[in-house]
Formats: sequence, structure tokens, C-alpha cells
Amino acid sequence: MTFFDFNRKFPTEEAAINYYYSIRYNGVLTCPHCKTKVNLYRTGRQKVCICHSCNNTFSPFSDTIFRKSKTDMRMWFYSIHLILNDKKGISGCQLQRELGVTYKTAWRMLKQIRMAMGNRDMRNSFNMFVEIDETYVGGKPRKQNNKLDYENITSSDKPKNKRGRGTKKTPVVGIKKRNSKQVYARVMLPDSEEKKLTGKQLISILDEVCKEGTTVISDDFTGYKILDKKLRKNIYIYQ
Repeated sequence: MTFFDFNRKFPTEEAAINYYYSIRYNGVLTCPHCKTKVNLYRTGRQKVCICHSCNNTFSPFSDTIFRKSKTDMRMWFYSIHLILNDKKGISGCQLQRELGVTYKTAWRMLKQIRMAMGNRDMRNSFNMFVEIDETYVGGKPRKQNNKLDYENITSSDKPKNKRGRGTKKTPVVGIKKRNSKQVYARVMLPDSEEKKLTGKQLISILDEVCKEGTTVISDDFTGYKILDKKLRKNIYIYQ
């Protein structure tokens, strides 16, 4: 979606709010006070609705990142658009410049959107066939000018960072569901300074997102041998 497409789709804040209502409530709200279904009746405030059965007001934005926010909904939607389409992420200062708001507002919006994008509600959501693998993320070691003179030493003496297992980079474990290609990834905090993944860490992430009887497909990394114990309990099928 281009900037002009965004403006055509959401020309006003009311259009953005209506879009939110249609996505989350399908145009019909349930009053949290009397539990009756009501059509959309607004008060003088855009983000507050009123139930004509019990005459109580309520906010349809409860339990969302938009709760208690006075920021224009178009700014929220445009912030989400920027974050989703930026390959390297977006900073609070950049979001501040894009929206023309204070840094405090931009930082809070960025934090709330990142929290909503976090894959925290995926407990026991993977079944059937899943693939698991690990990777290591990080760049080359930074120059330490106080300890080494990089101009007077050869390239073979400079510090190196191995690739793959045994590296000092940060390990990331990913699980992919085969039928839907849904992916769950997590940065794994190492148990030691060597930053090596252990079988207990790998099985903990499987226990969190996979159901019993799930077929787990992996490589021959020795850390997956712990799955043999789970196999005897019919929790996982290991391939």
C-alpha cells in the first residue's frame, strides 16, 4: 500500500475507526454492561459508543493497544504500515518525524505495536508436521582499538567469529508449521558464555508451541537427542 492508497482508504479518522469496527466486531458491538448487541451509536467523542438499551457508554478499544489513546487512529494505522514494510525496523525518532508527534508519543506507539506483534499467544498452536532449526545472528567482532593495533597486525591474527555452532553470535530457534508455513521464532538466551544451545532449551520451545503427537522434523544436531525421551512418552514423533 502506497502513501496515496493509504490516504484514499483512510481520508478521515472516522473512516479508520469504522475499518477497525468492521474488522474486530463485524459492525455489531456487544455492550459490556447489559450484554446486548447494539449497532454503532457514537457519542460526541469518536472512540466512545453508547448502548441505547442501558444508556451506558463504553469503549470498543478496551484490551487493545489503542486503549486510552487520544492519538488519531490514522496515525496508529500509518505507524503499523511503516513498521510492517520496513525491512530493518524503525526507530522512535524516525516515527516521530513521520507522524509529527512528540518523541514520547512515538516511543509509546512503537512499544505498543511491537508488543502486539510479539508471538506470545501461540501456545499449543502447532500440530501435525513441524520443522525446527536454529541459526546464529550477529556481525563481525568490533574493533577494540585499546587492545589491538589493527594497522600493524596481519589479517590472520585479527579476532574472528565462527559461523554456525560454536560461534559467539546470538542463537535463534525457529519452528515452521508445514501445512500453513506459519513460523514461530525466538531468541534463546544461552546457558553459558559459550552461547551453545542445549537440548533442554530446544524442548522447552517445542513444549510451548506444539501439541502432543506432533511430528518434529530436524537435522542431526545432538541437542535433539532429548526428543527420544519424549518419543517414548508419545509426546512427539521424531524424524
